[in-house]
Amino acid sequence: MVEEQTPFARECASRGWDRPAAFLRAFDATAGLVGEQVAVTDRQFRRWRLPDPPLPRPRAWRVLHAMFGMSPLDLGFPGPEPGATVEASPEYVEGVSVDRRAFVADTFGAAAGLALGSAEAVGTTHIMELREGLRSLYTLDDAYGGGDVRSLAVRHLRRVRRVINTGSYPDTIGRQLQLLAGETAEHCAWLYYDADEQDTARRYWGEALTTATMLRDEGLEVLVLAALSMQASFEGRPRDGYDLARAAHQRAMSLGSPTLLSLIASREARALTLMKDQGSARKRLADSMRMVERTDRGRPAPEWAAFHGHAELDYAHGLLYTETGHSKAAVPFLRAALAHQHRTYGRNRALYRLTLARGLVQAGEVDEGAAEAVGSLEHLEEVESGRVMRKLTEVHRLLAAVDATSARAAAGELTEYTQQKGSGGWPR
Repeated sequence: MVEEQTPFARECASRGWDRPAAFLRAFDATAGLVGEQVAVTDRQFRRWRLPDPPLPRPRAWRVLHAMFGMSPLDLGFPGPEPGATVEASPEYVEGVSVDRRAFVADTFGAAAGLALGSAEAVGTTHIMELREGLRSLYTLDDAYGGGDVRSLAVRHLRRVRRVINTGSYPDTIGRQLQLLAGETAEHCAWLYYDADEQDTARRYWGEALTTATMLRDEGLEVLVLAALSMQASFEGRPRDGYDLARAAHQRAMSLGSPTLLSLIASREARALTLMKDQGSARKRLADSMRMVERTDRGRPAPEWAAFHGHAELDYAHGLLYTETGHSKAAVPFLRAALAHQHRTYGRNRALYRLTLARGLVQAGEVDEGAAEAVGSLEHLEEVESGRVMRKLTEVHRLLAAVDATSARAAAGELTEYTQQKGSGGWPR
C-alpha cells in the first residue's frame, strides 16, 4: 500500500527537493538570500515530512515561507505563524517579535531573487519562478495589507516587463509572460486600493484590463471588472459598481466556477445596498450564499478568489444591515465574519473587528464596542492598510461622540496608538 504524501512532501517533490541533500542545499541557499542564520538537519527534514510535523522555529519558518512562496500553514505545519495574534507558549514567544517590514522584504526577496536576469532564453521554469513571486505577494498581502507590499509588487511587475522586453522566447511563453504581467499589474492595483491610493490603483487596473483585452483572456478580464466594481462602491459610485459587477458576471458564466460567481454576486449586492435597493441586495446575497455551497459541482475558483467564503458573506450581510440602520441585526453577522476568518488573513481580521466595534456602538452596546475597538489594536501591529486606518478613524470619531466612560477611554487609547504609530494625528 502506497502511503499518501503530506502537503510538505508533495511540494518538495514538485520542486525536486524530495531527497534530504537537495532540500538542505535549497534551504541553505534561501536562508542566505533572506539573511537568516539558520540551518536544518537531515533528521529535521525527515520529521517535517511526517503527517504531524513539529513546529519550525521562527527563523526556519521565514525561510520555508520564502522557499515555497506560501505560508508553512499551507504546507501542513501547525500554527500559529510568527506574529499571529494568539495565546502562545513561552518557548514560542521568544521568536515571534519579527520586524514586519523586514519580514515582508526578505520573504519576497528570496522569491524575486530566483527570477532570471535579462537577455536569457525564457522557458517554463522561469515562468514558474516569476509566478511563485506573485504567489508570495498574495500571501504577504493577506497577512500584512497593501502598505508595505505594494513597492515589492511594483518591482516584480518591472521584473516581468524587463523579461518580456529583453528575453528570448516562443509565442506560447510570450503569452504566459504577458498574462503574468497583467495579473501582477492587477495585484499592484489591489495593493494601492488597500493602501487607499485610489488614483494609482485605477491606473494599474487600467493596464491590467488593457492586457486582458489584448490577450482576450476572460479570467483576467473578470478579475479586473470585479475589482473595479469593488472600488466604485468604495468610492461612493454604486451604479458604476453594479454595472461593472454585471459585466464581470456575464463573462464569468463561461468559466464555470461557483465560487467566482458567488464573489461577483456579493459585489452586486454591495452596490445594490448602497443604491438603497435592499430587496435586490438581499436576493443577490442569498444567491451568493447558495453558490458558495456548490463548490464541489463546478470548476475550482481561481487562486486570487481563495479568500471568498462564509466569512466574506457574513461580513457582506453585516454591511447590508448596517447601511439600512439595523445595527442590532448586523452584529451577529459581523461576529460570525470575525469568527470564520482564518488567522492568515491578518488585514481582514483587523477590518472585521473594527467594523464589529462600530456596529456594537451603533447598536447601543457601547462598552462592548469600546472593548472591541481597543482589542483591534493588537491586529494592527502587523498590518499596514489605508482602508483599515480609515475604518479606525471612523470608529474613533464614533467613540469620541459618545458620552460614556468606556467610549472616552477607548477613544483615548486609539489616539495614543495613532500617535505612537507616527501618523501625526487622524486623517481628515
